[in-house]
Amino acid sequence: MAAAAAASLEIAPFLQSQLSFSSKSKAGSHSPSIFKIKTPHVENFASNHRTEITKSSRSLTSAATAVTDTQTPAEFRVDILSESLPFIQKFRGKTIVVKYGGAAMKPNQKDNLLASVVKDLVLLSVVGLRPVLVHGGGPEINFWLKRFGIEPVFRDGLRVTDANTMEIVSMVLVGRVNKSLVSLINKAGATAVGLSGMDGRLFTARPSPNSDKLGFVGEVARVDPTVIEPLVNSGHIPVIASVAADEFGQSYNINADTVAGELAAALGAEKLILLTDVAGILENREDPMSLVKEIDIKGVKKMIEDGKVGGGMMPKVNCCIRSLAQGVRTASIIDGRVEHSLLLEILTDAGAGTMITG
Repeated sequence: MAAAAAASLEIAPFLQSQLSFSSKSKAGSHSPSIFKIKTPHVENFASNHRTEITKSSRSLTSAATAVTDTQTPAEFRVDILSESLPFIQKFRGKTIVVKYGGAAMKPNQKDNLLASVVKDLVLLSVVGLRPVLVHGGGPEINFWLKRFGIEPVFRDGLRVTDANTMEIVSMVLVGRVNKSLVSLINKAGATAVGLSGMDGRLFTARPSPNSDKLGFVGEVARVDPTVIEPLVNSGHIPVIASVAADEFGQSYNINADTVAGELAAALGAEKLILLTDVAGILENREDPMSLVKEIDIKGVKKMIEDGKVGGGMMPKVNCCIRSLAQGVRTASIIDGRVEHSLLLEILTDAGAGTMITG
């Protein structure tokens, strides 16, 4: 599967060239012309449930492992793209909200995984999906806090944020991390636009119920996607920092998972994907091999009641449940330590973590 994802990426420059040609010849057209062919049989084949595309998944696996002396690299790449067609058709024109953070932002892994995330986003955009990126920046925030002599403190998976910490959070997320991501996506061939929750009143914050213990940690009171919808519709990739202000202008640090979930619901997204630093939801938190590949809301609530979900996973699972309840089709918690995990989650039925359904 990883070979298939990597091979798909090698096609991206050719697709970008086709997209550029198509946009010049047909002004205002969002999707590349090569994906406007209607194939009802294939579209029916690419149904809503990941296990219903097993045939294509097997083909992808075979294509990734059966490169022989008689098959040229070019033929291999074309085979992979062809096998991805049902998945591309399934999600073409659909909004996918991706939350980026966790292991993919740790300094010792940053370069390879960051490049992987950026390339995946650009490829998804090129083939007609509408990705929106929401980011945190925990490791970067921790780095700068320590440089200023402030020790990071967490309670129930949320960062305790006093006035000094809030200032650094804003500096790192809105300034440093956001603009770096925008620059990298632009360099890779797409067009990204950086925003925070304060821009265009995209998010209005309110204090957390535990503000006496957490400080300037907020929740999303309202979402107004007016500023972001034209960007998505025109093929741009919005990059959103998880900082917002309340009605009085006070800035709040909001959990990026929560921001992603609320934005996905407001945009009517097809899929919410949370990139994190674990394999997904584990049946046994002590056993990394006990990954739960797919579960519905009822099942994941039972896991919470049984104490199988806790710590930093709680905000992630809760935001998935809330987004599903508000109309998002599926929500996935995937392993951001795996290169090209976004492509594995979207363009194969094997996935790269845990998918939660309504």
